[in-house]
Amino acid sequence: MLTKRWIATFATVVAILSLLAACGPTPTPEVKVVKETVVVEKEVEVTKVVEVEKEVQVTVEVPAEAELVTIVARCRAKPPMEDWRCNNLLDVVADVNADLEAAGDTRRVQVETIQDNTEFGDIMQEFALAYEDGKAPDILLTAHEVIGTEATAGRIIPLEDMLGDYPEFANVIDKLWDSVMYKGQRWGVPQDTEARPVYWDKTLLAQVPGWDEARIAGLADEIKAGKFTLSDMLDTAEAAVAAGVVEPGMGFWMRPSNGPDFTSLYYAYGGETIDAETGNLVFDKEAGLKYYQFFERGLTGDGSHSFLTGDWDGSFHPSVSGSQVVFWAGGSWQWAEWATKWTADKGGQDYQFENWGYGLYPAAAGGDPVTLSHPVAYLISAQSEHPDLALALIAKVTTDEANTRHAINSTHLGILKSQADYEAYKADVFLSDVLYMLDYTTFLPNSPNWGPYATITYEALAAVQTGDLTAQEAVDFVVEELENELGEEIIIR
Repeated sequence: MLTKRWIATFATVVAILSLLAACGPTPTPEVKVVKETVVVEKEVEVTKVVEVEKEVQVTVEVPAEAELVTIVARCRAKPPMEDWRCNNLLDVVADVNADLEAAGDTRRVQVETIQDNTEFGDIMQEFALAYEDGKAPDILLTAHEVIGTEATAGRIIPLEDMLGDYPEFANVIDKLWDSVMYKGQRWGVPQDTEARPVYWDKTLLAQVPGWDEARIAGLADEIKAGKFTLSDMLDTAEAAVAAGVVEPGMGFWMRPSNGPDFTSLYYAYGGETIDAETGNLVFDKEAGLKYYQFFERGLTGDGSHSFLTGDWDGSFHPSVSGSQVVFWAGGSWQWAEWATKWTADKGGQDYQFENWGYGLYPAAAGGDPVTLSHPVAYLISAQSEHPDLALALIAKVTTDEANTRHAINSTHLGILKSQADYEAYKADVFLSDVLYMLDYTTFLPNSPNWGPYATITYEALAAVQTGDLTAQEAVDFVVEELENELGEEIIIR
C-alpha cells in the first residue's frame, strides 16, 4: 500500500498519459508513472504532468508554506479499456489545485493510484484488512452493492451533506443516485454504469410466422410502450421453435450462470428487494411466483429456455452471436466484446447493427419495461484525513469530457444528463442508442445480506430449470431458506 508523504522543499513529479481526445473508440495508451525529485531555488513544489505521446508538459507551482496532501485511490479496472477509472483522477490534479489556490486554501493535492483487475470480492477483503491496519485508501472505486456492508461496518462515510458543495454532481442522471443510497443517504458517486438489454436476431425473427420487416423494425418501441410483454416474447420464442426456425431451448436465453441479470425479471413482475427505511431485504411471494413461472413455462411445450450451462465462451457467446438463438439477454458492454471477438469475421458492429435488434426487458402484464444496471462508484474511506479533497477530485472527473473518455474506451454508458448531447459521446451509435434505458433501470440492493439472498433465489431458479422444483415449490424453498439464513433481517411479503 502506498503511504502518504509530506514534502516541504522539493517535489514529487508524477508523469501520466492524459488529455486523450474522447472522440471515438481509440485504445487507451499505456500509462507511465515516473517519480523524481526536483530541486529549485525557491521553496516551491513542482508537479509535472507529462503526456508522453504529445510531449506536452504542465507544471504546477505550489508555495513552500503549502501543505501537500496525498490522496490514495484504489480502483478496480480491466486494462486497458477501463484504466481511466483511476487515471482520470490523476488528470484533474492541476484543476483541483487551481481551485484551492483561488479559494485561498493553502493545501495542495497529489494523487497516488493503485489499479488492477482484482475481483470485487478480493478488493473488498483487501480494503477491510487495510482499514484494520489504519492504511485504507482515501478513495475506493468498487461495486455499488457493497455500500450496505461498508456503511454498516463504519469503513466509509456518507456524502449526503457534502455533495451540494460541488455543482458537477447535479448533472448526474437522477436515477443513478438510487444505486448509492442506503438508509436514506448517498454513500458514493456513480463512476460508470451499463444497461442489460434484450437482444434479438432479426434474421431469425423474420422467419417466425406473423413477423415482417416493419414489425421487427418497431419492436424496440413496442417494448418501450409496454405493448410487447414478457409473455409475448415467450409466445414468439415458442413459435420459433415450433416452426423449426431454431432448435428446442433456443428461443430465449439469459446468462449461463448466476448474476444480477435475473433480478431485473423479478423486478419486472413487481418484486422488491430492500426496505428503504430499515435496510432489510424483501422477498415478495406473489412476484416471486410469477418470476419462477416465467422460467417454468420455458421448460414445457416447445421449450424456449435452455441456458444454464455455466459456460460463457463455450455455449453462450457462440450461440447468441452465431444466429442460433432468437432472443437473449446480455449487457450493453458485451456489444463491443461480440464485435471484436465473435462477429469480427462477419463485419463486427456493422454486422450486428444490420442483423440484431435490442430493447428493454419487456414488461410483465400491467407493468413497465425494465433493465438493470450495476454501477461502480467512488466511495470515501472513513480513515481519509481530507475527505473534502477526495470528493473534490471525484467531482472533477464527473464531467462530460472525463466520463465520456472512459465510457467510449470501455463501452460503458454515460452517467451525466448532458452526455446525451455531448458530441464525443453521441459519436458512438450504440451507446447513444441505449442511454435512454437508464430511465427504466433498476439496481441490486445495497445490503450486507445480498450474497445469501442472491444465492438462494438463484438455486431455486436452477432447480426450476432442471425440473426439480415447480414454480410454487421454488417460492416455498426461497421463503424457508431466507428465513433460516436471515431471520429478522428478511421481510417476506
